[in-house]
Formats: sequence, C-alpha cells, structure tokens
Amino acid sequence: MNSNRNVIALDSQQIARKAPSVFATEAHDSRSERYAYIPTLQIINRLADEGFICTDAQQKRSRSLERASFTKHLLRFSRKDAVLVDGVLPQVILINSCDGSSRYKLMAGFFRFACANGLIVGQSFEEVSVAHKGDVMGNVIEGTYRVIEGAEQIGRVAADWKGINLSTGEAHAYANAALQLRWDGSPTADRNVTVKPPIQADAVLRVRREEDRGVDLWSTYNRIQENLVKGGQRTYTADGRRLRVRGVNGIDGNVALNRALWTLTECLANLKQAA
Repeated sequence: MNSNRNVIALDSQQIARKAPSVFATEAHDSRSERYAYIPTLQIINRLADEGFICTDAQQKRSRSLERASFTKHLLRFSRKDAVLVDGVLPQVILINSCDGSSRYKLMAGFFRFACANGLIVGQSFEEVSVAHKGDVMGNVIEGTYRVIEGAEQIGRVAADWKGINLSTGEAHAYANAALQLRWDGSPTADRNVTVKPPIQADAVLRVRREEDRGVDLWSTYNRIQENLVKGGQRTYTADGRRLRVRGVNGIDGNVALNRALWTLTECLANLKQAA
C-alpha cells in the first residue's frame, strides 16, 4: 500500500546540535591547497533547492577537541514529495568530513516509520564516492539523484522478502550469522567483550512490535536489525556480572553493520528463491 506521510525536516539549529561539524566554514588546516572544500551546509542548501530535505544528522565522536569541529558526519535526506511503500521511506545517506578522513559518500537507505528506525542497504544498490576536488557540488548533486533512484526500489525488495518464509531453524541460523557480524572482529565489535556474542539468537529474534511478528524474511530482518543496532538486552558475563548490551551508535560501526546485514539477507533471499 502506498501512502504519503509528513516528513519533518531538521532546521539549522537542530542540525547544529546533532552535527556541528556540518557548519565548518573551512577545511581543517591539515588539508593542502588542492583540497576543494565545499561546506556541507552548502550541500544541504543546494539539495533543498532540488527538493530534498535533511531528516536526521549525527557526528562522529572525536578524541581531539581541535578536530571536533571538522570531524565526520552523516546526514539523511528524503524527497519532499516522497511516497511511502508499506511504511518505508527511501533515503539518501550522505557522509562527509572536513579533516580529510572521508570523501563525500552517498548510499541508499530508508526510514521505517513502524520502528522510527533508519536503515542502510548494501552494495548491490547504487553508491557514489566524490573526492574533494573538481566539481564537488555538481558531482554530489548528480550522485544524489542516482542513489535515490535506487533507494526507491527498496519497496520492491521488501515485497519480495515478505513472500519468503523462514523455518525456525533457518531463522536461528540467520540470527547466529548476524550476531557474528556484530561481534566477530568487525569494525562494530565491542572490544570490552569476548569475540563470542554475549547474547543468543533468541535475543535478536525478539519481537518488539506486532508489525514484525511474522516469520517472513522482511519481518525477521527488521527484528534482527533493530535488536542488534539498538541493543539494550540484559545478559551476564562468564563471571556472573550483569551486562547490558550497548547499541551501535558510531557512524562507521552503524554503517558497516547495516550494510553487512543487508548483504547477508540478500544472500539468504537468493538461496531461498533458488531452492
């Protein structure tokens, strides 16, 4: 079912609170003269002229106060006239920095209203990387259109995955593989725990809302994604200490986990459809 939903744009003050490095007026002084710096705020304004609105922003934590105003940030954009398919809003994810730690990166994502959760898809969808040289603005705008065209196909993928049912054994195998993505030496790994996941498959298969209670792949994917990213599960360490699983909040870890999980789910879908 297609429907329109009011999408709320962040204003400048909200963006500044969430990601102050967006407002850097010049590049970090470690950059050379060849570094073509375009303030991210200019990108936001230009995308607004093109009919895109910024719906969320976050910034990477910096250990250096001196670099905090230039560090990596992530923004989510949607079309003003976006059409939802089954509660899914296509988005473009923009990542940038002002200190040379990141190019402009554009990738497909979506926002799911049922759980107020932003997700990122894998490399099978269009993605664009723009170096800080040449026509940066033009390349970012062009890339945004390429990426959103792919993101608008996510509704079709959701419909396909809703038609794939998993047995109990398949769901647990899928959840166990997802747990390894989260803890087994990946960029999202929590270095304060052992490589062995501190929770079991049932914890990430837990149903948080009625919309995700199904045994189909789409419902199962959304349960696993939300439980892994948001964390919050209670468990115990080997020596009996109580542990609350932390969420994956950092930009790099969140992106890596989301994309790896999407790729894993695509592989499972392909196997099921070929069977």
